[in-house]
Amino acid sequence: MSETHDPAVPGAPIRLFPSDTLEFFTHVHPAMVPAVWVPVATAFLVPGIAIARAAGHAYSVVPAFLAGLLLWTAAEYFLHRFIFHYQPHTPLGQRISFLMHGVHHAQPRVKTRLVMPLMVSIPLAVVFWLLFSLVLSLTFGASWLTAPMFSGFVVGYVCYDLTHYALHHAQFKRGIGKLLRTHHMRHHTEWESRFGVSTPLWDYVMGTEPAKEKPGDDGTR
Repeated sequence: MSETHDPAVPGAPIRLFPSDTLEFFTHVHPAMVPAVWVPVATAFLVPGIAIARAAGHAYSVVPAFLAGLLLWTAAEYFLHRFIFHYQPHTPLGQRISFLMHGVHHAQPRVKTRLVMPLMVSIPLAVVFWLLFSLVLSLTFGASWLTAPMFSGFVVGYVCYDLTHYALHHAQFKRGIGKLLRTHHMRHHTEWESRFGVSTPLWDYVMGTEPAKEKPGDDGTR
């Protein structure tokens, strides 16, 4: 199934599905991310605090939340590098790869495709919640850590998606915004490096942050 542009509308988003219903759900306004996921993070954090206090581990809530934030940055990097940039060799695999991430590289400035669709983010959230529960509650018997850590993880995701949108549509002139924008725009010209979006931390850890910038490349493309 090929991806096509509407010839009557120059620069129109690539159509991914023949079904209008499915196509509708591939477009997401960035405001949907905090609107959906901040309440989710709160819904886990508030009872998580109560659970930790009842277990006598109230002190662990803040470290667990911060650990969740850090875990998100790792998940962001490894998902982006090994899942979104996986190079399949079958037509079906290539189609799935394009739907997941290739369309963004094909049209990086389409505003409604810069944040993760709910049809992707909700299943991923469920998978990660189950992993957190399995590791923390069942394996280590530290159930009081699960909810605050997952809440931090979700907040990390919100920061990532909003940062990604801003890097493509805000004109940062200085500071961390300019550094992150330059870093990410270079990823769009060199697909095999700079996989971190909200932070380059894991690129440095994993050796995917090239040592030198190209002269004159300020990441403004």
